[in-house]
Amino acid sequence: MKRLLLALVFLFAFHSIIAQENYIPTQENLEARKWFQEAKFGLFIHWGVYSVLGDGEWVMNNQNIAIDEYEKLPSFFNPIEYNAEEWVQMAKAAGMKYITITSRHHDGFSMFDSEATDYTIVKKTPYKKDVLKALAEACKKEGLKLFFYYSLLDWHDDNYFPRGRTGTKIPGRSANGDWNKYIAFMKAQLTELLTNYGEIAGIWFDGHWDQKAWDGKRFGKLQVDWHYDELYQLIHDLQPQCLIGNNHHLAPISGEDFQMFEKDLPGKNTTGFGTDASDIGKIPTEVCETINGSWGFNLKDRNHKTDKELIQYVVKAAGYGSNLLLNVGPMPNGKIQPKHVESLKKIGEWLQLNGETIYGTTEGPVAPNSEMVSTQKEKTVYLHVTDSSKDLFFIPNFKERIKTMSFYKNKGNVTYDLNKYGLLIEIPENEKDTIDTIIEITIK
Repeated sequence: MKRLLLALVFLFAFHSIIAQENYIPTQENLEARKWFQEAKFGLFIHWGVYSVLGDGEWVMNNQNIAIDEYEKLPSFFNPIEYNAEEWVQMAKAAGMKYITITSRHHDGFSMFDSEATDYTIVKKTPYKKDVLKALAEACKKEGLKLFFYYSLLDWHDDNYFPRGRTGTKIPGRSANGDWNKYIAFMKAQLTELLTNYGEIAGIWFDGHWDQKAWDGKRFGKLQVDWHYDELYQLIHDLQPQCLIGNNHHLAPISGEDFQMFEKDLPGKNTTGFGTDASDIGKIPTEVCETINGSWGFNLKDRNHKTDKELIQYVVKAAGYGSNLLLNVGPMPNGKIQPKHVESLKKIGEWLQLNGETIYGTTEGPVAPNSEMVSTQKEKTVYLHVTDSSKDLFFIPNFKERIKTMSFYKNKGNVTYDLNKYGLLIEIPENEKDTIDTIIEITIK
């Protein structure tokens, strides 16, 4: 198996150097993009041996844990309460259409069975099972699509060299390495992920930014060649429909099929490390956010977002024409925190009633603002008013010709005035929803 994988790696490397520079997506890929753009809501899962320490997925870097010390963690990782079907059914009940899970995070530990390394959940933990295999089977059974998060950077592998700007104080890292061997290793693992788990909806890359200097305001020059031409070609050749996204905080690179925005709505860049509006591409978009303040399990994280905040995030993302990928960090025993489960249940209940205004929509004619966003399906516009403090709302320069307008919840008529200056809408107190007052507009 290992020889076959390496043979495939070198075969794809040989003919792929130019191919992705002039990338033309296949029909299967275009159909997958359309599905993705209409799905609107997915579950992000950050899970690894770092959960044992209960201090997030960056604990190795943040606590400067030596490699030989960190290598002890897998022996404590035994998630006997992990139930893939429960996870998938939870996501489905929440109204989610796909799941993205960490196959390998920055600590270099693989959460799947791999011939390319022994540093895996199957070979180094008492659990000895491939959690991704079980999840892939459960997703197929329940009709959810599966994406794999894959870290480009690695704090454990000596061949991740030159070193990036993170993990610089981790003891035990070698002073040298072979970058070409590291690229070959990643190709071998990506081949496994796209060969052994059935149809995979996408690969979610992260870590590109590690190889760029950061001065506190902006990223500097990239110091390595990530071989994206080869990596992207490999993925598209193995599974043409498989969507590629890369959390590099840049404009899309040729060969990528969707663009993600970390903890920010598209183009907002409130984090300071995000993507500016000028870098938004013409491919489907996705916003990723946490239920609390952490990606990986954090025992002391009490910053749980309210149901209102989470539902409004789904709505606002849709108003930008984007998906929301909402994260949970499972505990080391394989269970998802009860508070997270309850939050997902509440979102699912809301989508049961209002999902028509979210799924399969595009961004509507009203530009997103602090008071409202809009979504649209053909001649139907859904105005989502998230500010319940006012009775009157004015939308300047509204150019659509209105046929009918009603409140979505009870189909009652809306009092409005449309003139050359814009659209004035009245929302009486008894029609207000503290989370989202939805107005359905049919345009001519």
